[in-house]
Amino acid sequence: MHRTLAIAPSILAADFARLGEEVRAIAEAGADWIHVEVMDGHFVPNITIGPDVVKALRPHSRKPFDVHLMIAPCDPYLEAFAKAGADLITVHVEAGPHVHRSLQAIRALGKKAGVTLNPGTSEASVEHVIDLVDLILVMSVNPGFGGQSFIPAAVEKVARLRAMAGGRPIDIEVDGGVTPETAPKIVRAGANVLVAGSAVFRGGAGAYRANIAAIRDAAALARGEAA
Repeated sequence: MHRTLAIAPSILAADFARLGEEVRAIAEAGADWIHVEVMDGHFVPNITIGPDVVKALRPHSRKPFDVHLMIAPCDPYLEAFAKAGADLITVHVEAGPHVHRSLQAIRALGKKAGVTLNPGTSEASVEHVIDLVDLILVMSVNPGFGGQSFIPAAVEKVARLRAMAGGRPIDIEVDGGVTPETAPKIVRAGANVLVAGSAVFRGGAGAYRANIAAIRDAAALARGEAA
């Protein structure tokens, strides 16, 4: 099944002093989704934002809010992020012992459910929850900070996950080191949602449209979709 290509700029690389403006700017520049990275300083070595900031950002764009929870435990916060305006909530398989329960809870809140794997985690970890997910997120860097280099082993992991997904309507997303140079190999392996932070936000607002287009064009060409 050929899933629709989507570019999801990560606001982790945005100017936090003007996040509302940044969300509007990337939406107008061609973003398909807004990737919101939530870090707790415990599960990952950084602290970013909580549900109140997501709620404050929600009026700035109608684009889907793709909320990636890098927090542990995550279950106590699922409802807050759902109410804040998340369209899709993704949890890590490593964040707790009950990922099946977490995914059930996200679905019960009326949101799309995603599951994430860190670079050192086998794709087998999602095999028994695959019928509960709308999205599988492959981390191609170790989570916590932007600007890291792409880990090549993620490509093979994506291919194995795409095969595992079979005909299910599951998006496969890759986060970390996504650039116009790495995007082709990622989409050829079977991913269709590309998270990019530094590669989108470098150069300031005037460059966002060209930066997003460069990633999209490289990925589309690799998928045989370019004009």
